[in-house]
Parts: sequence; C-alpha cells; structure tokens
Amino acid sequence: MKNVDNLIESATKLAGRGLSRGEIADELNVSRETASWLVERGGVEHETDSQPRPAAGPQDIHVDWSAIGRDSQRLTHVSRAMADLISKDDTDVGLTVGIEKAGVPLATVVANELDTDIAAYGPAKHQWEEGDIDEIDGGFSQNFSAVSDQHCYIIDDIITSGTTMRETITAVRDCGGTPVGCVVLVDKQGLDDIDGVPVSSLMNVVSVAPEE
Repeated sequence: MKNVDNLIESATKLAGRGLSRGEIADELNVSRETASWLVERGGVEHETDSQPRPAAGPQDIHVDWSAIGRDSQRLTHVSRAMADLISKDDTDVGLTVGIEKAGVPLATVVANELDTDIAAYGPAKHQWEEGDIDEIDGGFSQNFSAVSDQHCYIIDDIITSGTTMRETITAVRDCGGTPVGCVVLVDKQGLDDIDGVPVSSLMNVVSVAPEE
C-alpha cells in the first residue's frame, strides 16, 4: 500500500527525471497542488520555486489503478465497462477523445467497442510548474483524428478537480466538435456534468471528514 512517504519518493524521482509538476500530478493521480506539495516535501527545488514548503498537505485522495494499467487484459475489460456506460446513448457519435496520457489507452478500447475514430488531447497541465494554468494552452495531436464537426465522447482515468475535463470540453468546442459525454474510471468529485456535458464513472470516491 502506498503511503505519503511512498508518494513523496515517487514525486521526487519523477521531478528528478525532469517531469513538470503537472505531469507529476498526472502520473500520481493527484491534484496539481498535491503534486507541488509532494515535490517540495521531497526536497526537489525548481528554479521557479519561491514559496516556503507547506507543513501540511492539501486534502486529496490518491488513486492507484496500476494493477489495471499494467495488464492489457484487465485494461481491456475495464475499458469495455466504460464503453458500456455510454453504449445506450442514442446520439450518433463518431469520435472518442482520449486525454493524454492515461486516457488514451482507455479511449482506444472504448473507440473500438463503439466503432468510432479516436483523437488525443494533451492538457495544459503537462506544461505546468506553478502560477496561473490559464496562461498555458493544451492541444490535439495531429497523429489522430480531427474533432471538427464530430460528436465526441471524452475519456480519462481520473477526475480530481474537473479542470482538465473542462479544458478538454472547451477545446473540443473551440475546434468545432460537440462533446456529448465524459467517461472516467474514478470521479473524486461525484459530478453529474461539466459545462453541460454528462459525466459517467465506474467509481465515485468521496472523502468523509468530520466537521471541525
């Protein structure tokens, strides 16, 4: 079982390999704020660091689904379950959008199950270190299908705050596509929709804490 010390060690190694804090958040399935805290606790200082280390970490839930991700059969079975969540939708959908990195292998199976083309979106957080993420742009890979004039499903592994999914929905719309549904493995927020687009998940994770 991974405890906080294990996560700090993992974040330190990832930062040492040159990953941005946004990429570390993606790899560890935590928020950007949690990723920053883990890196700072691990003693990896970036040139842009100017804030003192926080004594206590932000509230977050770490989700480790590597037992699924490392096995192609398990990944396929789970992705098929994700496809089943939206298979009853009557909308004529021609494209499945996978959010890089972990959303793309899931989306590949979903697209195969639903007989759609596939697109890949690289979110802004992969370039983020600190500051305002709104100043950074994500983008669609040119190696996959275009989203223009397509009704789309959007696939990712985890919804932590909803920021990345919201960004992807906006990007699809800006490129002339129509997002009709979002599907994830785990939703930490328990959202029904994001910007009017329905959200489906295999699992909702809710943190229960007593009021102080």
